[in-house]
Amino acid sequence: MEANKQQEPLLYHRNDVVVVDEIEEGDKGNDIDIRGRGQFVVEFSRESKKLWYLAGPAIFTTVCQYALGATTQTFAGHFGTLHLAAFSIMNSVIGGLSFGIMLGMGSALETLCGQAYGGGHIEMLGVYMQRSWIILLLTAFLLMFLYIFAFPFLLLIGQTEDISRASGKFALWMIPQLYAYAFNFPIAKFLQSQSKIMAMAWISAATLVLHVLFSWLVMFRLGWGMTAGLVVLNVSWWFIVVAQLVYILSGACGKAWSGFSWKAFQNLWSFVRLSLESALMMCLETWYFMALVLLSGYMKNAEVAVDAMSICTNILGLTIMVALGFNAAISVRVSNELGADNPEKAKFSVVVMVISSFLIGIIFASFLLLFKNHYPSFFSDNSAVQQLVYQLTPLLAFCIVINNVQPALSGVAIGAGWQALVAYVNIACYYLFGIPLGLILGHALNMSVKGIWYGMVAGTIVQTLILFMIVCKTNWNKEASAAAERIKEWGGEPHTKPNDIEK
Repeated sequence: MEANKQQEPLLYHRNDVVVVDEIEEGDKGNDIDIRGRGQFVVEFSRESKKLWYLAGPAIFTTVCQYALGATTQTFAGHFGTLHLAAFSIMNSVIGGLSFGIMLGMGSALETLCGQAYGGGHIEMLGVYMQRSWIILLLTAFLLMFLYIFAFPFLLLIGQTEDISRASGKFALWMIPQLYAYAFNFPIAKFLQSQSKIMAMAWISAATLVLHVLFSWLVMFRLGWGMTAGLVVLNVSWWFIVVAQLVYILSGACGKAWSGFSWKAFQNLWSFVRLSLESALMMCLETWYFMALVLLSGYMKNAEVAVDAMSICTNILGLTIMVALGFNAAISVRVSNELGADNPEKAKFSVVVMVISSFLIGIIFASFLLLFKNHYPSFFSDNSAVQQLVYQLTPLLAFCIVINNVQPALSGVAIGAGWQALVAYVNIACYYLFGIPLGLILGHALNMSVKGIWYGMVAGTIVQTLILFMIVCKTNWNKEASAAAERIKEWGGEPHTKPNDIEK
């Protein structure tokens, strides 16, 4: 009997509402009663199972999708320092700016879909996704001009002419990826809110395998160069979009997708406002690391500095993708629990996620330090670049630990709908403190790339501490009430009472 119980799924649906199975006896009711160290361990284990059910596939998905661009960038490093620097600037500045805006605007769905799903208002999820498509497609059209005029834009912000010209050519080839973002991010949030993450994981894994194979084939075996590699990158992103759409249209999402609806054109302005708040929050974080590569371009021997920093940020970005898996999991857990009027469980989910993400960051940092003499050669054949990456590795390891916790806290903000508040925190910590400090250390005190990074890490630490204090002082009962009001505002009264949802 016990063996059969262990094989039951962690998540299943009851009347189209997500239900987290009672894995162990005693996990009943909406309150978490922790008395003593032993009970904490038991509750921690239960919540960890729920979070890892979501975080595991989410981490795998984000890593696979990030690895698409990282693979192309790694291959670019073997065509010379100019190709690597140009692709890095294009990917970090032009692509990073667009990625931040599109991902941020799509993240509005994490709050709305998560809380609506937790509250039982399932039929509105498809409408929310369609509204997001409309807004993101219009946004992609406006951002397209940044790609078209990338060359003069990069010159305007002080990049060298050679790097700017090459980056501008690469940017023109990456316009199709921009429109793929417009579909992909809303789809991802739509599926995540329902805990349908395994389908995304399988699709992303298959895409990555094909991407690596065809990128190697066209760039090296057939000798078609960087342009062919960029075409493969575009096709890979559109393959993800089409495959996910086929999955949704096949009926796998039940009442969450009931077809295209004219309701998608209703209440658009309010949706735009929430999307802009989400975009501002996410962009301020994404652009912060984009600035790290950008400011490196102003150093002496710019190509070596940009190449070394792009390698470090590439690795950091990979670990951040893992952290974004935690971000997705905690935003789903918090939004679902608040939508279901379970504030204590939402609060405990935050505790478990912060501890887990910190431990994962320690593991990543230790692994990087252990192999610091070997990994730089995987990214570049230039000895000067390899040596600078080696020198930056201890700072990179420390940054990995900090940046593994920070996205988890941001996920709490998204799940609770605090995007505007966190945006203000990001402006103060990143742009009024971190970057100016980095410029002072890097230029005025002649600490070069290390100085820039020291300052920006300091900004991240301050931001993480502030978010931690906000989470600690949050009245979760009040947040549950706010979630109920948000469900009413955006979709009407939920059909299922909160107490009908067991978590």
